[in-house]
Amino acid sequence: MRRVENLFLTFSILGSVIVFALLAPMAIIFFMTNPIQIGEALMDLEILNALLTTFTAAAMATFSALIFGTPLAYVLARKDFALKNLLESLMNVPLAIPHSVAGILVLLAYHSRSSIGEILSRIGIVVEDSFWGIVVAMLFVSAPIFISSARSGFSMVDETFEHVARTLGAGHFKTFFTVTLPLAFRSIVSGIIVTWARAVSEVGALLIVAPYPKSIALLVIERFEAFGLSAAIPITALLLLIGIIVVLTLNYISMR
Repeated sequence: MRRVENLFLTFSILGSVIVFALLAPMAIIFFMTNPIQIGEALMDLEILNALLTTFTAAAMATFSALIFGTPLAYVLARKDFALKNLLESLMNVPLAIPHSVAGILVLLAYHSRSSIGEILSRIGIVVEDSFWGIVVAMLFVSAPIFISSARSGFSMVDETFEHVARTLGAGHFKTFFTVTLPLAFRSIVSGIIVTWARAVSEVGALLIVAPYPKSIALLVIERFEAFGLSAAIPITALLLLIGIIVVLTLNYISMR
């Protein structure tokens, strides 16, 4: 018993180092920021426009991941097929490459003079230096997170429930929407929140694909480079506060 207590004491001391390393910057930024400064940031039209652009684009990217990623996640969770492992690995590549590389990949594939970009431009979707470019870049770097979360949720649903529903006369689509999806709902919602948060935090890809209209992450960099650290602190504190709210919401959903 004594050895177990010593183990936890040792591990707690070691763990406190990383706790301090993570929490200290967050505490310092709030200590250095006057609440009035955050209020002033919320009244800055440039900041508000950047927030609106960022949150709207992130919402559209997340919605796209939900609509197209949910069916893919279900197939990956329920079916075995050739090259499935390779496909799953490739789906996670955007998470493993530098953000600037992700931006170059997106720009090369979807710029208006590329084969795919020409098709998109005909329906009004131009990637470079546009709102749609922000959406596409955000989708590229964040969709794998949603797919992984949704796939885990579907994998945890006992297939017996689906079989019972179908023996009672429910079709495949009805079974999915009335049985499978509700049982995997928590993982779906968690995936939505984390995907949206990841999209909001994107910087490197946006610098290459669509620096304009300006997202909030790029505005922080611009203020820092133009006016120094003091000008970037209020926006940083505001974004950190939003991030804390998102994480607390995610934890609440997980506990529920």
